[in-house]
Amino acid sequence: MPVCHALLQNAQFFRWLLRVDAELASETRATGCACGGVLHRADYPRKPRGCPPELYAEFNTRFSFCCNRCRRRTTSMSVRFLGRRVYLALLVVLGSARHAGQNPGAARLSTTLAIPLRTLERWRQWWQDQFPLSTLWQAAGARFMPPITERFPTSLLERFVGDTAAAMGHLLLFLTPITVRPTALRGGR
Repeated sequence: MPVCHALLQNAQFFRWLLRVDAELASETRATGCACGGVLHRADYPRKPRGCPPELYAEFNTRFSFCCNRCRRRTTSMSVRFLGRRVYLALLVVLGSARHAGQNPGAARLSTTLAIPLRTLERWRQWWQDQFPLSTLWQAAGARFMPPITERFPTSLLERFVGDTAAAMGHLLLFLTPITVRPTALRGGR
């Protein structure tokens, strides 16, 4: 499947990302804190690179909560943000899928997306070295047949069906567990 950068100008796709994040935040809040306390909204400010200017105000926060009892933070999973990266998850996937280790087009891609070449290389290295070792991939990687062993995220994106927006949406949903820190077990050894 060809990776289409038209998604970067698709306001409807960005609004869908926001709706999904709001739903994930609602689920997190409804679950409550591990201590039994109530979660109150305490969003993180973000400076989302790669966001269309007209949607910046809606994308400049990451949904998060604070417990009224133990004061611990709980951040919901996200399709908009890939962990603490400043670029939107969509750009990380698109930039990495297009870069995919081939240097001939990397400089042009860097200029087109306004992402430094070193950043694209760092993302490529993360997909190549760290993503295959992630808890998510270790748990879910065997579900893909034939197995995916290289060319992340391009080979992974190709496995999701639908048009470009649907496939990218499925991939971003698949990646949501790595957008938050793993929760530590409390009260155990």
